[in-house]
This record gives sequence, structure tokens and C-alpha cells, in this order.
Amino acid sequence: VQLQASGGGLVQAGGSLRLSCRPSGLVFSVNTMAWYRQAPGKERELVARITGGGEADCADSVKGRFTISRDIRAKMMYLQMADLQPEDTAVYYCSGNRGGYTYWGQGTLVTVSS
Repeated sequence: VQLQASGGGLVQAGGSLRLSCRPSGLVFSVNTMAWYRQAPGKERELVARITGGGEADCADSVKGRFTISRDIRAKMMYLQMADLQPEDTAVYYCSGNRGGYTYWGQGTLVTVSS
């Protein structure tokens, strides 16, 4: 299983970004996939996830601002982020669960300036 995340960058507060993740070795209709983030000096935290059945949820801290989605035909997963704030600055990782094991991508850095 491999996951490749992209789309990070530098954005001003209030701006938007879309992260993309291209997983291989996972089945979209079966495996749960998710976005996590890790800010400097903090633990990695769940941002949003989407199940094989398409049910999506997200952390309270990003609810109403971030949206997780997927394109099964294109085999891509996305995290649309709006109204970004400095506290959203972190390395964002896409992940996928298969067989009870969590696989991680390499991470993409999102920096939000005030």
C-alpha cells in the first residue's frame, strides 16, 4: 500500500487549499481512508475520514471548514480546506486502513500565515 499526498503550501488566513491523495493497494469501497495532521510539538490528530461506504466525518475543530471527499473512478481522495487559520498549520497526512493496519503517506506541509 502506498499513499501520495500533495497540495500543501503557504496561504494567508482565510484562504483555501485542496489536498489530494492518491492511494494504491486500497479498495475505496472497502477501506476507510482519512486525513491526519501534526503540528509542531503536538501529537498527530485525526482531521477527517471517509469509510468504504462513503460515510464522512471530521473533527470538531474543522467542522464547517474542511470537507473530505473521494473520486472512486479517479482513485483519489481530497481534503478541501476553507477559511484556514494559523492553528491549521501542520503537516497533513493521508492514511488508509487495510487488514487492521494503518498505512501512511509522506505528508504535505500546510502553512497558514496571519
